[in-house]
Amino acid sequence: MTAQSTFDAFATLAAQVPDEIVTHALVNEVEVPAGGRSFRIALVTLDNGLDHTKPTTLGPGTLIELGRTLEGLRDRAAAGEIQAVAVTGKPYFLVAGADLTTVKTLRDPAAGEQMARLGHAAYDLLADLGVPTFAFINGVALGGGLEIALACTYRTVSTGAQGIGLPEAFIGLVPGWGGVWRLPRLTGPEAALKVMIENPLSNNRTIRGPEAYRLGVADALFEPADFLERSLAWAASVLAGETSVERPNAVEPRTDAAVAERWAAAAKAGRDFVAARTSNAAPAPGKVLDVFEAGATATQQESAELEVAALTALMQTPQFRDTVYAFLDLVQKRGKRPAGAPNAKLAREVTKVGVVGAGLMASQLALLFARQLKVPVVMTDVDQARVDKGVGHVHAEVDKLLDKGRISRDAANRTKALVSGSVSKAEFADADFVIEAVFEELSVKKQVLAEVEAVVKPECILATNTSSLSVTAMAEDLAHPERVVGFHFFNPVAVMPLIEIVRAPATDDAVLATAFVLAKALKKTAVLVKDAAAFVVNRVLLRLMGEVTAAFDEGTPAEVADNALAPMGLPMTPFVLAEMVGLPVAQHVAESLHAAFGDRFHVSANQQALIDAGVKGLWGTGPDGRREIRPEALAVLSFGDAPSTSEQVLARCQDALAEEIGLLLAEGVVAGPEDVDLCMILGAGWPMHLGGITPYLDRVGASERVNGKPFHPES
Repeated sequence: MTAQSTFDAFATLAAQVPDEIVTHALVNEVEVPAGGRSFRIALVTLDNGLDHTKPTTLGPGTLIELGRTLEGLRDRAAAGEIQAVAVTGKPYFLVAGADLTTVKTLRDPAAGEQMARLGHAAYDLLADLGVPTFAFINGVALGGGLEIALACTYRTVSTGAQGIGLPEAFIGLVPGWGGVWRLPRLTGPEAALKVMIENPLSNNRTIRGPEAYRLGVADALFEPADFLERSLAWAASVLAGETSVERPNAVEPRTDAAVAERWAAAAKAGRDFVAARTSNAAPAPGKVLDVFEAGATATQQESAELEVAALTALMQTPQFRDTVYAFLDLVQKRGKRPAGAPNAKLAREVTKVGVVGAGLMASQLALLFARQLKVPVVMTDVDQARVDKGVGHVHAEVDKLLDKGRISRDAANRTKALVSGSVSKAEFADADFVIEAVFEELSVKKQVLAEVEAVVKPECILATNTSSLSVTAMAEDLAHPERVVGFHFFNPVAVMPLIEIVRAPATDDAVLATAFVLAKALKKTAVLVKDAAAFVVNRVLLRLMGEVTAAFDEGTPAEVADNALAPMGLPMTPFVLAEMVGLPVAQHVAESLHAAFGDRFHVSANQQALIDAGVKGLWGTGPDGRREIRPEALAVLSFGDAPSTSEQVLARCQDALAEEIGLLLAEGVVAGPEDVDLCMILGAGWPMHLGGITPYLDRVGASERVNGKPFHPES
């Protein structure tokens, strides 16, 4: 008769997701010598049996199998048959976190609570197995994957490991299996909130192996080539007492008043960060901070109950379901299979890249191409001083990466060597891909492309980084317009993940296929767009900003107009965004769109007055430290007598967005509303918790009011 398992109680939960791809807990026992003894270590490898491109994830079946495996190992440890247990993963992955496809199907709160308790049951067992436990972080360790490691007694990490973090605040949840309590006790509260709050809300940033070691997440750092062997040897040396593990960052707020003060200060800083990034419109980050704050005085078990309650509640929120749609269906699925992309087999090889221009944007492009493609990159400009400045900027950025430990000394030297500059476009003669990043003026770009075409080989692709101008018009006077493609990056290039790939009527499939393959190699997400003024992101953003500036020009107070969109939780207000991109740039794009589409796009006389007066933005800081309109701005502004309330401005913007996106789709600029959503999430920072801009407009009724139908009728 089989002994009863704690995990039998979760069988009904697993039955609700019969299609789960189970990550199996495969046990292999190894004998490792140290200190004149031999230690038997049970090595648990988490593997879903798929190739290394398919991440391992955690669903009910996976956690039940892991739990039952650990129960067996606990019994063997009690019998003295093994001296330690170690957990690692298949190549490139420890575990990539909870299976969101599974989690989103658990609509019943009772099932959500069961899922939360199941994870705790398995991880608590790992944390108290009767013998030391080790996690060997060999690759991606996200969410529940990192929490497995945190539950162990000791941790090693590979220098090649990427994608380490607790991204739950980003996807609408909390780290629900012990991470909120355990991580800050290893790293200190400040570093823990960087991992749990700042990184997730900064384009879902993660950390790498060396940083995990530096923060104190891991106790030892080894190279990938012999990572497992060295980790096992290190574990044995710990067991033998030969290696003493020091944790200088470790803290305990329940017994140290100074740490408790740090904890409270970190929580306040975290709440300020969340308010600045989301206007507190998304519930998950606040819940993470609630559990974190309580953890200063709570036991691990008390914190676990708070995590279970928070997870159960958040899994039922519309924000979580919207985030899963945005992250899983759009970013992870549609983003990796772009609609309309030609067969990748048509793509041409790119072994050298040319960049026309040596300004800030051109320098960012040169650095990205050199780092990711590892091919020679040549920058050109009108004089040597500008060329030298551009190349110097690239080298300075490489040095910053080196100083931060993001790249090795060898990688830094290789990257610098790949980037060169010249005043002659003849240097592009053997280039396979040349992109222009010069002033946003059609005549200038046409001249540049003509000069490049005169010196490059017939197969060379000519790309433009234009944000709003006609790619068709740029190519029309060339001998071979079929080799021109729009390749629109967003600023800052290293951070923003979107590229709008623009197909003009003459662009051929091989050119387009190369652009998509290149975007993937640059670790960007590409969306195919038709050649239309401002494409998607800038067209939608400028319509939004135009409505706000129009309301301001009509007499709406600045604070009301600029903060009316707070319920959307956008990363910054319209007036702050305009100052960040530069008022002249924003005005230039608005004028281009006004010329293309008419009065739907407002060109602000007040904004022009600020530009003419040399004022860089609306907001300044008053004598009392509070935000106020700059005096030099007030001196040149004029206002109408038709002010709006914040509710009126918000509804006006919602209706304008619904109208513009409806027209954009009718024109066939992209394949469907999902592509608009993807573009706005990755190119404009549209909040994940809103689930994409078109579902949001459906929910608030703007789609029906303006277009007579929702963008997503099935929902």
